[in-house]
Amino acid sequence: MQVFLSYAESDKSLAKKVTEGLEEAGLKVWYDDREILPGENWADKVGRALRESKAMIVLLTPAALRSPNVRRNIEYALGERTYSHRLIPVIVGPPEKLPQDDIPWILRSFQVFNLPERGRQEEKFKQIAQTLRDAA
Repeated sequence: MQVFLSYAESDKSLAKKVTEGLEEAGLKVWYDDREILPGENWADKVGRALRESKAMIVLLTPAALRSPNVRRNIEYALGERTYSHRLIPVIVGPPEKLPQDDIPWILRSFQVFNLPERGRQEEKFKQIAQTLRDAA
């Protein structure tokens, strides 16, 4: 199952680390920084990846909550049957640092994972991967 990783551009180094951790946990992650080459049509590649993916993981950070691209990705996933029960919001860092009012209301009803900024992330990656396998 291909998993689309949605994140804010300013969180690129975090996204790379999350991609590596999720792949070590057994998922195939579509990560734009390695999938889109210079000169390629970004919108076309992202659109194709969204259509081909069967799940989405959204990294929720302050920057992601302000990102129009992250919001569009979430809207796409909410409207597609293939993503049913396979949209996973991941709050990065202490949840209290992320204003609840900034999180899209619909995501507040989803199972949310809290990913610590440092340490013990491997266990969370395994839990996320297992949740997606169970939903497949």
